[in-house]
Amino acid sequence: MHRDAAWDILVEYSQEERTRRHGIAVEAVMRAYARLLHEDEEKWGITGLLHDFDWEIHPTEDLHPKAGSVLLEARGVPADIRYAILCHAPFLGMEYTSKMDRAIYACDELSGFVTACALVKPDKSLASIEPASVRKKMKDKAFARSVSRDDLVNGAKDLGVELDEHIRFVAEALKPVAEKLGVNP
Repeated sequence: MHRDAAWDILVEYSQEERTRRHGIAVEAVMRAYARLLHEDEEKWGITGLLHDFDWEIHPTEDLHPKAGSVLLEARGVPADIRYAILCHAPFLGMEYTSKMDRAIYACDELSGFVTACALVKPDKSLASIEPASVRKKMKDKAFARSVSRDDLVNGAKDLGVELDEHIRFVAEALKPVAEKLGVNP
């Protein structure tokens, strides 16, 4: 599968710009981790791009991402990408079978949370993101309230990286797509 085909799927099912931006953010971080871990950057990027493609049509845990996986299968998306996408939803209780499975869970929520942290900075810049300030925002339950703080912590743990290191990595990985996310690099 090529990125263009994955983008077409995302655009077909996601009408909201924020859903598309989130896909772009997670794609960027997944690609960065693939480079770091000497994995297939294209496959990991596509996984990040598509992980929430069905959220607008299946916005509940009983459907997302299981029903989306069926749609992806019909579109010829490889099984390992579909499986990793299922792994980003901890409530499904999927067993990790690859580094990609762990990475998508670790990158999903933190990509959005770091972007939200940058948006409230005076300079709206990813360069201003520090782990301490992200951790402080994690304690503020009113900030980005839909983000599970447990997922942020457990994602880094399951990936085998310290949370502060993961925060720094995510912020850096988002810089090349910063303008697409509405923030500064």
